Amino acid sequence: MPASIKLHQLRAFVDVSRQGSIRAASRTSRLSQPALTKAIQELEEVLGAKLFIRRSQGVVLTDCGDNFFQHASLILEELRVAQEDIQQRLGLAGGTVNIGVGGSIARTVMPQVITQFHREYPNVKVRIVEGQLVSMIPELRQGELDFTVNTYYPSSLDNELQYERLMEKEYRVVVRKGHPMEGATSLKQLQHCDWTMPTPKGSYYRLLHDLFGDLGMAPSISVTCETFMACTSLVAQSDFVSILSVDVISDPILGKHLVPLELEENLPQATFYLIQRKDTTLTPMGAHLARLFRLHCR
Repeated sequence: MPASIKLHQLRAFVDVSRQGSIRAASRTSRLSQPALTKAIQELEEVLGAKLFIRRSQGVVLTDCGDNFFQHASLILEELRVAQEDIQQRLGLAGGTVNIGVGGSIARTVMPQVITQFHREYPNVKVRIVEGQLVSMIPELRQGELDFTVNTYYPSSLDNELQYERLMEKEYRVVVRKGHPMEGATSLKQLQHCDWTMPTPKGSYYRLLHDLFGDLGMAPSISVTCETFMACTSLVAQSDFVSILSVDVISDPILGKHLVPLELEENLPQATFYLIQRKDTTLTPMGAHLARLFRLHCR
């Protein structure tokens, strides 16, 4: 009968993979380097394959190791979720919920949702990652994010993720107060300006690129901001032009230096979804947090 994989071997392998060296994994896992080395050697013997290439600066996953990491990290996350699910069903409301949110959600809906959730379940830890869907795919795949509230653009990911429509947001072209083009009435008048926007790989901003293409425009997006905070700060203090959601523009702190332009073209609305893996089941606490987002997004 072949030897079976032990849980501590999986944990050692995933820790070393994420840290990039046995020494670094030893510090984070509080296990000795010999113990980690032994666990990985045992795992390689069970699998009959080398998982790492040892180098002077650490370790690098082999092709087999990289493939096995995708499965091993997901197994450990599923075990964590299963354990927390049992504890929560027994009334021991603890554990962690990991979520992702788009930039405009982080500044509008999210604070209300998290405040209510924390008031109801103060012992549950919540980890929040801000960004666009494209940056969250790896963590969603590995089970490190329970769900994200974000925009979505049709792609090959349709087969592995499920999308629940929550709400739509209006977006406007913005400039700083006193900008030379503050009186512009069309997108074509702004074509010569310097633009800044989040990554064009992002879901909503792919729609904007389609819009510009339909209008025969190719605005110079010379600066790409990965966060809305960077984008709003840059626009507020320079002559860059951008496109932001109406609720971000109307924020008393973020939007006080921004002016939404009255243009003849209508920008596409952004549709936000609650997005998670198709094969995942949320813990009771994760499901409750998702319900709160549904309520506050209506």
